[in-house]
Amino acid sequence: MEYIIAGYKIRTSGQHSDIVSCGIRGFAPFVADTESEYPLVMDLQTEVEIIKESFNNLTEINSFSFEDDLALCTLYSYNEGYLFEMSKGELSYLFSKEGNSNIVKANFGLMDSVDISLLRFGLWMMFGLCTVKLGAIAIHSSVLVKDGGAVLCLGESGTGKSTHTRLWREHIEGTTLLNDDSPIIRLVDGIPTAFGSPWSGKTPCYRNLSYPICGFIRLSQAPYNKIHKLPILNAIGALLPSCPPAFAYDDNLQDAICNTLSDMIAKVNVYHLECLPNAAAAELSYNTIFTNR
Repeated sequence: MEYIIAGYKIRTSGQHSDIVSCGIRGFAPFVADTESEYPLVMDLQTEVEIIKESFNNLTEINSFSFEDDLALCTLYSYNEGYLFEMSKGELSYLFSKEGNSNIVKANFGLMDSVDISLLRFGLWMMFGLCTVKLGAIAIHSSVLVKDGGAVLCLGESGTGKSTHTRLWREHIEGTTLLNDDSPIIRLVDGIPTAFGSPWSGKTPCYRNLSYPICGFIRLSQAPYNKIHKLPILNAIGALLPSCPPAFAYDDNLQDAICNTLSDMIAKVNVYHLECLPNAAAAELSYNTIFTNR
């Protein structure tokens, strides 16, 4: 099977290689319908026995709980590569990527059935590892599309990203949603661009489309509505927390992210919006961004 995500090709082979048939509906719009010339960034082999003890110089980068302790996730580095493990009871989902190779090996094809949530997350992690040094970032945000341009709303969980994007769609005519959790951003011919992805959190918004980015908005709750453009250092600080958190613990991955963000904010404004959950906040951010395009 082949999939096209953010202008990059993923190829899968082995049992459970048909991601959609595994139950992950979000991949359906990204299935490649013909032989494409997109660059192959991830050649996923699903039926590989991976023995963690066989890796030389295995070093833990970051360990974290996934979805209320559904699994323990650990990202490791080894020599020039990465190993990602998700442990759930006696099961251990393992993915490995060697250096600059686009080959990703995984063991979930050896299992009779797969946990959809873990497989979806494992694919997200490996796609990120395969593309981050190419300048692509899966950024935690909700993405609006208006007048042919994308606006990315960022913030910690509970700050009102989805509420703000809903207010845009309700009160600003012609606004649509591209993705509600994890779009992919990268420069295309020097233009900062947002792509829909198969990962959209709790909102089933899986659109295989892309738009030039008009602006980023970092949201915070306040008893008033106020917006201002952030200077370069503050802009980097506003975007970094929404990038893959595990990558922050590896210098090479974090450097790649910072380089991409630096290139982006040289061309696109980043704003801080202190706001109420009302129509006036949506109108303020819309007027600010589209006046300054």
